[in-house]
Amino acid sequence: MTKSKKLDFRPNEFVVYPAHGVGKIVSIEEQEVAGLSLELFVISFEKDKMTLRVPTNKATAVGMRSLSSPDVVSKAMTTLKGKAKVKRAMWSRRAQEYEQKINSGDLIAIAEVVRDLHRTDDQREQSYSERQLYEAALERLTREIAAVSGLGETDAQKQVDEVLVSRAAA
Repeated sequence: MTKSKKLDFRPNEFVVYPAHGVGKIVSIEEQEVAGLSLELFVISFEKDKMTLRVPTNKATAVGMRSLSSPDVVSKAMTTLKGKAKVKRAMWSRRAQEYEQKINSGDLIAIAEVVRDLHRTDDQREQSYSERQLYEAALERLTREIAAVSGLGETDAQKQVDEVLVSRAAA
């Protein structure tokens, strides 16, 4: 089973690593760790100037996945258009939920966080932690949309902004 699983990812392919977002597989290399020979995906996250090595047999177990399909991207955009769901729970509990959604790597869950934390100019100011979560979710969302659609990140950002602004106007 592990042999067929690892063939899902190839060098020069974009993948989503739940805790870090969109990265590119640079290579697949053999490395000896504690006397064992391991085959690793070497994933580069350009924006964060970070390289991650993931054992090929653990890639799916840690939640690494291919980019979302254009269909999932359009569902995420539809999610952005929805009405923000503001829960009445304490902020610490909500912040924890938002953090989990962002780190799940699920594009639609990330879109929900962006939708729920988006503020228009006439709404109250965001707290620092709210803004941090919002920006993290927004960055993950736009990076994946950019990678899926082949747009630059700024164009993907404009697309997301347009959806959020049109929602506010409605």
